[in-house]
Amino acid sequence: MKNQSLLLSALKADRGGQVLLGLLAIAAVAVPVFNLLVPEGSFFHLSTYTVTLFGKYLCYGLLAIAVDLVWGYCGILSLGHTAFFALGGYAIGMYLMRQIGPRGVYGDPILPDFMVFLNWKELPWFWEGMNHFPVALLMVVLIPGLLALGFGWLAFRSRVTGVYLSIMTQALTFALLLAFFRNEMGFGGNNGLTDFKELLGFDLKTPGMRVMLFLTTVIALAVGYIGCRYVIASRLGRVVQAVRDAEGRTRFIGYAVESYKLWIWVFSAALAGIAGALYVPQVGIINPGEFAPINSIEVVIWVAVGGRGTLYGAVAGAVLVNYAKTWFTAAFPEIWLYALGALFVGATLFLPKGVVGLIPARKVKTA
Repeated sequence: MKNQSLLLSALKADRGGQVLLGLLAIAAVAVPVFNLLVPEGSFFHLSTYTVTLFGKYLCYGLLAIAVDLVWGYCGILSLGHTAFFALGGYAIGMYLMRQIGPRGVYGDPILPDFMVFLNWKELPWFWEGMNHFPVALLMVVLIPGLLALGFGWLAFRSRVTGVYLSIMTQALTFALLLAFFRNEMGFGGNNGLTDFKELLGFDLKTPGMRVMLFLTTVIALAVGYIGCRYVIASRLGRVVQAVRDAEGRTRFIGYAVESYKLWIWVFSAALAGIAGALYVPQVGIINPGEFAPINSIEVVIWVAVGGRGTLYGAVAGAVLVNYAKTWFTAAFPEIWLYALGALFVGATLFLPKGVVGLIPARKVKTA
């Protein structure tokens, strides 16, 4: 009851979060209606491609929340969170590859096509059990979480902070990029995992399944947001924010700073893994390119543009920047990176609180 009251009070005071959850509820109703019930020839019809695009944006929104949680509220600037995102994607991608079975190009009922092509004779031990959906879901959270636990324990125990920690997170994702490019790793090398057929027995290419993936992403983003808002409103969240503002003082008064940082870091990594797992079935591929350090830097830009330390601003930034990316890469592909850089610089100089900072704060009534 106390936890429920804490969550309700936190959401009641969170105007931006109320708007976000309201928009997600509207999208959960409107998108299926305009895609499945409105005829294709109608002006109001929403194409399956657009549904997938919206779903991808929302996956990015969940990833942005994960980054904002550690950066905006704990002061840890992570330049490697796409490592956790990609690992979650690879976990669900392995399950999807196992579901192909004899329908692959080479018709092998056990080995994925890339293993047959590379003359693998048997399935690697770490692929065992990945044909079971519950196992895959567990790995989506467990693998990013364990990596974050090991990395965070070593880094925070050594009291690595600031730019040095940021560089280490970037080195982590770059090391994984190089490792997953190797064919002998057993993850498809440069081409990664693709050609997925079905999820839980349902064809991934049907409009109905695309809508279901979109709805699942909406629910995951809403639950992820509410979970993060609860964490921030709790005692743990208040200590984490104290660590952000004055780590030395927080340690001096007796708090185990490293433990609090490690907890929030692992929780954030698990959220990023879930975002990656939702992303892969919708885009249809996962490859080492997702580990690229530039991707993690982009995520930081989303959060900065939207509004660091707000959670809902991170979602707004992810959607805004990726919509701009979609438009610019089609209209002016050669200047997209310049536009992204200008957007980041402009937001830093003129919008220190992000685009959500333009919204006037709600006045608190006093007696």
